[in-house]
Amino acid sequence: MNKNIYFASDFHLGSPDFFESRKREDRILRWLNAIEPTCSELFLMGDVFDFWFEYSTVVPKGFIRLQGKLAAMTDAGIKVYFFKGNHDMWVNDYFTKEMGIEIISDELVIERNGKRFFLHHGDGLGPGDRKYKMLRKIFRNPVCRWLFSMVPPRIGMGIANGWSRSSRAASSKVEVFEGIENEWLAIYAKEQMVKQHYDFFVFGHRHLPLDLDLGGGTKYVNLGEWITYNSYAVFDGDVLSLKYFPDKNL
Repeated sequence: MNKNIYFASDFHLGSPDFFESRKREDRILRWLNAIEPTCSELFLMGDVFDFWFEYSTVVPKGFIRLQGKLAAMTDAGIKVYFFKGNHDMWVNDYFTKEMGIEIISDELVIERNGKRFFLHHGDGLGPGDRKYKMLRKIFRNPVCRWLFSMVPPRIGMGIANGWSRSSRAASSKVEVFEGIENEWLAIYAKEQMVKQHYDFFVFGHRHLPLDLDLGGGTKYVNLGEWITYNSYAVFDGDVLSLKYFPDKNL
């Protein structure tokens, strides 16, 4: 490797309103411009949008600056991955066709420079939250997606905007770290370590930047979010580091 790999998640573009979302989008673009010269791969690990649904000929308006930047990056040879989160699970093939972005539905295991990564948005993993896990199966069912596609875009996006206003990203709730023994994604990671060694587990969803040592040479990194923290991770070929934007080194 002679360039870095970058990871980020939970931009929640569209929340809580147009003006705040635009300011956040501009900040994300400044970050992308800063990392582009040193970036070989970019992993956007879910909830990039607070809601996204692709009709056969219609996509949500807005976010054109981010889409243009991602298109320019893929055109320049940077590989971009887009993970489906719990807010943008209805991404289909628009980003692939228009921007060459690879869509990831669940986990992705990769190896880079001899290091093994387990990557996932993080929703539906670990103990507890049975209600959401059931809802996740329903919303990810092709029948549910087809039924929503029958709703005219004007009505469908109105419903979506209502969901968005009531989402966690739009609230003032502050996530709290209650110890590694209570960190459900760390618990899930340790369960996976029994089956297979990984050097790094990287998740989003949690809305809290975390860099935890799981033992055995394994690290768990949660990417946080871009409403409060502007946090991301970078792998330089040896070390995976949690960072914040703006960073004096960018």
